Amino acid sequence: MHPAFSILFFTTLAGAAQGLVFALALAALFGLALAPGFVGIALGVAEVLLVAGLAASFLHLGRKMRAWRAVLMWRTSWMSREVIVLPAFIALVALWSVSLRFGAGAPWTWLLPLLVLCGAVLLWYCTAMIYACLRFIEEWAHPLTVVNFTLIGLSSGLVLACALAALWGEAHFVQFFGPWAFVATLAAWGARSGALRRNARLRHKSTLQSATGIRTHKLVQKSMGMSAGSFNTREFFHGATRAMLGNVKLAFLLLAFALPAALAVFGIASAAAWPWLLAVAVQAPGLLAERWFFFAQAKHPQNLYYQVVS
Repeated sequence: MHPAFSILFFTTLAGAAQGLVFALALAALFGLALAPGFVGIALGVAEVLLVAGLAASFLHLGRKMRAWRAVLMWRTSWMSREVIVLPAFIALVALWSVSLRFGAGAPWTWLLPLLVLCGAVLLWYCTAMIYACLRFIEEWAHPLTVVNFTLIGLSSGLVLACALAALWGEAHFVQFFGPWAFVATLAAWGARSGALRRNARLRHKSTLQSATGIRTHKLVQKSMGMSAGSFNTREFFHGATRAMLGNVKLAFLLLAFALPAALAVFGIASAAAWPWLLAVAVQAPGLLAERWFFFAQAKHPQNLYYQVVS
């Protein structure tokens, strides 16, 4: 598949924001004493990331004025459900931030964090199911897709939360969530590696023979049937070489998982802010590379008709 950078930015930014808010909500529900200023700043950062992700997703639309119509198919479309859940989640985060500013009492002190926690999980599920429900793209049609979207969002959000807390001087937050950031990063690494191994072993149901109806084993495609590219060749194939795919895979495994996990250990042991800040700086491009590879690795069956130009 051809990775659209608007979707890469949306899923990466929104996932990190969900993980950040998830950590703040857990801290509130566990009764962890946090400075209101820190929580307000962290919620503001999450809100900026969510709105930036939402804005990036609009760039993917052909006719942006018709974006509202995406909600009409909510009964059958996971994308429609995501379009409904995302603004509701943004509104919940904003409401929680406002309630902190004006000192809202019970039950809002625990109800809003609980609602935000559930909203983050629901949004991860809706986003992941947009791809996991596509049975004809076998690289995505697997429960690991949902697991990876959730764990990668948790990892990036927890690392970001620890970086903000270390900057703000919330040492007890880092002591509590630092080990969980490390565990979440290792879990995301393991789950993503499992998906890579599964996809490497895939034997696709659709073949050149089944696509053309010609059953000979010696069938070789020499032309894609046209002298120039088309919508199909632009939107359903990335055009990258195998060497580039291998380099991107190595890069995101290192930047998104291995280095942030190592820096999280330094951050926990040293109680300094710089390892967490460096982990955020390293992980951000790694997450974009991971999401690019997620799309690029997926093989749309229609590409069986458009493999090469003679």
